[in-house]
Amino acid sequence: MLLEAERALIVRHAGLLRPDGLVVGTAGNLSIRAGDLVAITPSSVDYDELDPGLICVVGLDGEIVEAERAPSSELPMHLLVYGHTDAAAIVHTHAPYATTLATVVDELPAIHYMIAELGGPVRVAPYATFGSDELAGSVMAALDGRSAVLLGSHGTLTIGESLEQAYWRSVLLEWLSTLYYRATQLGEPRLLPSEEIERVADKLRAMRG
Repeated sequence: MLLEAERALIVRHAGLLRPDGLVVGTAGNLSIRAGDLVAITPSSVDYDELDPGLICVVGLDGEIVEAERAPSSELPMHLLVYGHTDAAAIVHTHAPYATTLATVVDELPAIHYMIAELGGPVRVAPYATFGSDELAGSVMAALDGRSAVLLGSHGTLTIGESLEQAYWRSVLLEWLSTLYYRATQLGEPRLLPSEEIERVADKLRAMRG
């Protein structure tokens, strides 16, 4: 079985999506790139029933290499991101607070210094039908210089150097979205200037060595 370790890692993190409140039902998808291959969750399979053998393996050109079921309908989005970034993993969710904001705002602003982990204020990609090339293209434009994007009236996407990092960024994005939503209920949130976000980003990079 190709990409056995990557498949097992995807199954483990997919099992966290619902307990962490990031999806309902079979929504969302995860993938890992390994060289010219991509391991990605299958379409419409309950996460409680997922096992490594059900994880699909496709080429960067979209050709199916190993798959018992059809790959996620968002495969075009994953492949486009991999083709234009150095991402090694992608997590796509329908997290409730982040998705709520993606129906109202044009970006999630710098409500907290940890938004530096995502590259700064998180842009909202215009709505497009799920699984479409149009959606994939709008995501790429909004992702420029960022490691996260909000999908208009849809959900979220985060990338990382590993699946662990991409998943953590999804959790962080939902926390930041929740924080911003709650702050707006109390008044006009005080936002951090771009210079401070850049300063924090430098400190985070230094801490990682």
